[in-house]
Amino acid sequence: MKYLKLFFFLGVTIISFSAQSQKKMSVIAYYTGDDKKIDEFEVNKLTHIIYSFCHLKGGKLTVDNAQDSLAIKHLVSLKKTNPKLKVMLSLGGWGGCAPCSEAFSTAEGRALFAKSVKEVNDYFNCDGIDLDWEYPTIEGHPGHLYQAADKENFTELIVILRKVLGPKNELSFAAGGFQKFLDESVDWKKIMPLVDRVNIMSYDLVNGYSTVTGHHTPIYSTNAAEESTDRAVEYLLKLGIPAKKLVIGAAFYTRVWKEVANNNNGLYQSGVHTSGIGFNNYATTFTKEKGWNYYWDNKAKAAYWYNEKEKIFATGDDISSVKEKTSYAIKKKLGGIMFWELLQDTPRNGLLDAIYQIKMAN
Repeated sequence: MKYLKLFFFLGVTIISFSAQSQKKMSVIAYYTGDDKKIDEFEVNKLTHIIYSFCHLKGGKLTVDNAQDSLAIKHLVSLKKTNPKLKVMLSLGGWGGCAPCSEAFSTAEGRALFAKSVKEVNDYFNCDGIDLDWEYPTIEGHPGHLYQAADKENFTELIVILRKVLGPKNELSFAAGGFQKFLDESVDWKKIMPLVDRVNIMSYDLVNGYSTVTGHHTPIYSTNAAEESTDRAVEYLLKLGIPAKKLVIGAAFYTRVWKEVANNNNGLYQSGVHTSGIGFNNYATTFTKEKGWNYYWDNKAKAAYWYNEKEKIFATGDDISSVKEKTSYAIKKKLGGIMFWELLQDTPRNGLLDAIYQIKMAN
């Protein structure tokens, strides 16, 4: 009887430990706001806030202005009431890494940057750096330098950053979720042992350059040629990268096309890309009164909207799709889920809350 009780106790303990372990999955918010707006949101539901963006100035990581400095200091102060919260700084962003290819092309340049990252992190008491260089090796923002040497230089940048920051500071990078980036931009097998995680931008997979509509942030591909979250994840898993180092991305905004013919409810039709809508404006934008209908692609696990009268198509994450993404991350035992970006959410009962509900229910 005593052994039976022991086995029962061990079984309950293992189940409890497993559940607690799953609840530790990362929920990571990119944040572009000031020192006040953050207080409207439920920070206790986040594990990480990545302040976006810092930039290169004279080859060094630089906080752009006093307002950014105040915001970072306030974010760090939130750790007093959320002791497990990590606050990281992000370098670059779309259009924000013009000097990166040249600056990181020499050992001296990489060393200068790594030293500056350590100094800025220590000054603000931040927890690490996220590199959002869009993109090494392949074309990103129009006019930005990219070259074949970027691939090796990015590896060497990761090596020196890990050496200078030491084991306690976190090191991550944002990766394009599309096949060309996955194939060509970085040396996965060399860099992944040195970083804490890769934040896969599994959104903008159909972007502003596309003249044909599609899902911009689907979980699954609906055909062999279509980019998707799962396609990127499976590619990286097959390279032998630990699942716990993979973080998938959710888009708290839509991509929108106009002049879209009323075929297939606007999906996979030609159109002209126009400005998108943040989740915090969905409720007042995508209404029946304004001519919008909501659709769900059960194969892609993706939401989309079509306005027949105005011939406008929209694609993006919503409550249903972010719940599916969080469940996917749990099922695949991934490191977590991140999103761009917190200010596009509603402060309560929004997409962050939907992620948190699924996280805590598993």
